[in-house]
This record gives sequence, structure tokens and C-alpha cells, in this order.
Amino acid sequence: MSSSSYSSSTSSPTPSMSAVSPPKSSFEMDDDVPPRLAADKTEPPLKKTLHTAVYISLWIFISNLTILFNKWLIDTQGFRFPILLTCWHLVFATIATQVLARTTTLLDSRKKLPLTPRLYARTILPIGIFYSGSLVCSNVVYLYLSVPFIQMLKAAAPVAVLFTSWAWRVAEPNLASFLNVLWIVAGVALASVGEIHFSLIGFMYQMGGIVFEAIRIIMIQVLLSGDGMKMDPLVGLYYFAPVCAVMNFLVAMPSELPTFTWAAVSKVGVGMLFLNASIAFLLNVTSVFLIGRTSGLVMTLTGIFKNILLILVSIVIWNTKISFMQTVGYAIALAGLTYYSLGYEQLSKLFQSSAAWASGVWGATSAASRSSGSSASRRCILISFFIFGGLFVFVAALQHYDPSTKSLKLPDWFGTE
Repeated sequence: MSSSSYSSSTSSPTPSMSAVSPPKSSFEMDDDVPPRLAADKTEPPLKKTLHTAVYISLWIFISNLTILFNKWLIDTQGFRFPILLTCWHLVFATIATQVLARTTTLLDSRKKLPLTPRLYARTILPIGIFYSGSLVCSNVVYLYLSVPFIQMLKAAAPVAVLFTSWAWRVAEPNLASFLNVLWIVAGVALASVGEIHFSLIGFMYQMGGIVFEAIRIIMIQVLLSGDGMKMDPLVGLYYFAPVCAVMNFLVAMPSELPTFTWAAVSKVGVGMLFLNASIAFLLNVTSVFLIGRTSGLVMTLTGIFKNILLILVSIVIWNTKISFMQTVGYAIALAGLTYYSLGYEQLSKLFQSSAAWASGVWGATSAASRSSGSSASRRCILISFFIFGGLFVFVAALQHYDPSTKSLKLPDWFGTE
């Protein structure tokens, strides 16, 4: 749907933003921010680990597929009505959640919410308006920017949330957080300067989407969390989708409806649009099943892994050129984002565990070592990062390989094309 994630309501705040990042009471159609929840202790360790790996893999696959699908429809296939596409997704989600609410138990938690008509008008409606702004900006940007550059710009999202929390006095400003977000901003700025096909309009749309999203997140904390209202992705979708659908349609009326023709739908195919909305909705279902399956550390690193994977895949699909400066800038932003999300203590523990594993923990023969869920998680994380590093180098080299000379065209890498 949009590149703006419909985040799980139970996402716990990061250590460095415990007073800033609220549980996100909204839907997550192409989530860049994974649900971070307490681990479920009722399942046997091995079974739980296998289930978690499956759910995380599904979440990564469906989340990235949704974004790539949207970009393909809007840009490659020429369905240049991103706001109407978002509106269609929301209408589909509204119908689907109504059906699920009446035929399954997936949305039974909504019955525990103290939601009255007055509270709906005071909370859901204003939050939905800002959410609509986020969705509009985040989908329109596909007309102007490449997927890799969009993902790089999204690294600045925590910066917007932090500044918004200071403006709303939800959190007190402090020098440590300010310096950390400056590091992220510097990386994003460097990546922007290094963008080969930079579009100011696209950049402004993406920044607008990030700002709208930051305001929405803080409004959820101020308006909903104080009333004890916590929603999983499907319940959030149940309440927010109708509001956002109406708002998006009102925006589309003067901007896209005058030029819209059913020939555009015929060109793409009704079945393709239905499949697109179904995949976007399926992401919310996946997120619900992921709740309670793993730790915040694993999900934070998984989210970073997912975004890097999305960049690599989009480079292969659209043959997008990225400059060396852009790569360095994104690496700087990711380093700052990782530190900002996890904090020094968790990173220190992860480093110590990794060092211990590298020194021989892998070969430990004790039953406790073999059955340790945390040890297995650390191994998976380390292996994933090593694989990622190799994939990044391979794909980057592949994009600049010249078959005629059987060599790398290094100037392309530095953005001379």
C-alpha cells in the first residue's frame, strides 16, 4: 500500500525513546517497523524458534513484496494514481476486517476497548486524518524516487518522532539523543547528496510522509495510550481504515479523479489490483501472528535486515544505480539508527556474545548451549549479517559489471552516469 508502515500497536518503545515511542495503534500494510513484543513462553524452545523463524520470514517477504508491488504498479505499469490505489487498499481492508470480525476471533480484542462515539471523534478521527496525510505522501513519492532512496530517507523517521515528542512535551530534550539523531541526519543528508536521480518534489513528499507519521505516533501516545487503548494491527485497521479511506478519497477528488479513466484499471487488470490489496492486507495478519514470538532486539535487527534486502532486490529489479557517497551515507545512518534503537547496553551485550561465539561458543557441546534460544538467535543474527555483507558486495558488483570488457565499470559506482 504505502511505504509508510502500518505498525503494530504492541510495538514496544526503544530503550532510547521509552518516553517517545508509544505502542502504535494502527495498521501495518507494508511495515518497515516490525512488531516488538514480549516472547511467548508457553511453547517448547525448539518449536517456538521454528515458528518464530517462519513468521519473521513471512513478515520480511510480504512486507517487501507489498512495497515492490506498489512501486511496480504505480511506476512500471503506469497506474499513476497512487492516492486512489491507497484508497482502494483501505476500502478492501475495511471490508476484510468487517468480515473477519464477524466470522473469526482475530479481532475479538476490539471488544475490550472502551471506545465510545465521543472518544472515537476525539481520538480515531484526528489520528486518521494525519495517517491519511502520511499514506498520501508515502505513496505519491513512488512517482518521483527510487525504492532504495526512499528506504534510505526513512532512516530519518526516528528523528522526526523525537523532535515531535519534544514539541508536544511528551519527552524532555537531552543532549545524548540530540547528538545521536544528528548522526542519523548527517548520514541521510550524505545519502541524499549522493543520489544520482534526485527529485526535490519526491524528497519533499517523503519528508512530509515522515512528519505526518511522527505526528500520528505522538498523537497515539497522547490520545490513546492514556485511555488504556492498545490495538494490534488488525484491530487498528478495523478502526482506522474507514476514516483514512474517506480522507484519501477527498484528497483524490481534486487531484486524481479528474484525470482518472477506467482504461488505466483495464491496463493493469482488476485481478492484479485485487491481488495487490490482498497482499497488503495479508501483512497485517502476519504481524498479528508474529506478536509475542520474539524479542525487541531480534525484531529491530530484522527490520534493518529487511530494509537492506529491499534495497538490494529493488536494485536488481529496476537496475537502480547507487553512488558510493550514497552507500556511505546510508551506512552512517544505519549505524546511528541501530545505536538509537538498541542503546549502548544491548549493543555491548550483543558484541560480547558475538565475540564469545567467535571464540568457540559455536562448538560448545553442552545440552544447555545447544538448546539456548538466545544463543541460537545470536548465531542467526551474525550469519544473516555475514550473508548480507556478501550479497551487498555481489549485487553491487553485478550492477556495474560490463560483459563486453568482463570488468567492473567503477565510474558507475561513483555515480558518474
